[in-house]
Amino acid sequence: MDKEPETKKRDITAEKIKELEEQISKTKYNKKTQHAIGLYKAQLAKLKEKQKARSGGKKGEGYSVRKTGDGTVVLLGFPSVGKSTLLNKLTNANSPVGAYAFTTLTVIPGVLSYKYAKIQVLDVPGVVHGAAAGTGRGKEVLAIIRNADLILFLIDAFHPEHYGALKKEVYDAGVRINQKFPDVKIVKTAKGGITVGTTVKLKKIDRKTIEGILQEFKIVNANIVVREDINADQLIDVIEANKTYLPSIVVLNKIDMVGKDRLKKIKDKIKPDLCISAEKNLGIDELKELIYNGLKVIRIYLKEFNKQADMEEPLIMWQGCTLKDLCSKLHKDFVDKFKFAKITGKSARFAGQKIVKLEHALQDKDIV
Repeated sequence: MDKEPETKKRDITAEKIKELEEQISKTKYNKKTQHAIGLYKAQLAKLKEKQKARSGGKKGEGYSVRKTGDGTVVLLGFPSVGKSTLLNKLTNANSPVGAYAFTTLTVIPGVLSYKYAKIQVLDVPGVVHGAAAGTGRGKEVLAIIRNADLILFLIDAFHPEHYGALKKEVYDAGVRINQKFPDVKIVKTAKGGITVGTTVKLKKIDRKTIEGILQEFKIVNANIVVREDINADQLIDVIEANKTYLPSIVVLNKIDMVGKDRLKKIKDKIKPDLCISAEKNLGIDELKELIYNGLKVIRIYLKEFNKQADMEEPLIMWQGCTLKDLCSKLHKDFVDKFKFAKITGKSARFAGQKIVKLEHALQDKDIV
């Protein structure tokens, strides 16, 4: 099969993407240009999806990582930022360490044991510019990120500009950090055109632009309800419905190698959640706590009938989990055979409250 036409199509798509990105960057955003920019972004999103579908390739060795434990954290950073050193300080992994680029050639997992939680930490190859488009091993790395529960951006104190580049790569890979899925509902209809209902005042997008973006995606009949002040990018995310929403933390590394004045300037610029030195073991304990809190886990203590509760080792669950989630984690039969549970703690009205609904939401330190 002749591959030249396919290569030509990819080149044309890449050129169109570049042209649209330049057009968007050059167009000053205001009420007059809002509609045009919204349509440009819709066209750009469609082209990027087309580009992603055409590109492929086999995953490299070490990229198939099974999720284990109570949560998965990915260490994301440019080459030589210190991810391998940090992994070794956080976990019992043995990741090769070297003061040169691309020391890590495969994904190396480790386990962080903290407050009875077993947290999987993944050291992935350093991300470079253009990763989302397939440069280097970027696509494989970013695919692993989509399956994580928390992203840890590790930034070199000598290269704070890397943070902006990493955020862009993650965004282009379809990951939205520290965001929630927009409160927008789109229901396609057989006829009647597009009707837009809102419960809030829209300041970032108007109805004409909403209709134009929907039409770009060949949606000509639909009822749309918008319950928050969204922008064009968020509307496109809702339409495409293929984005991943993850929490993240920003950690600045190698702070022992820069002066106080420079460190202050860097902190003002990128506003890290924590400053550390993995090499010197500075801030590691604080980072463990930050990771634990970032995963939004809770502790549930279990009690067998007519026995004392096990207050030594809790079961680790997620914030917002229900009795059904708890039963599923213990054993699948617990869901089918469930009759009731007795709960003492924040989620109960009184000690030993009898709960018969699996949908009951649990809270931290509940005794079940």
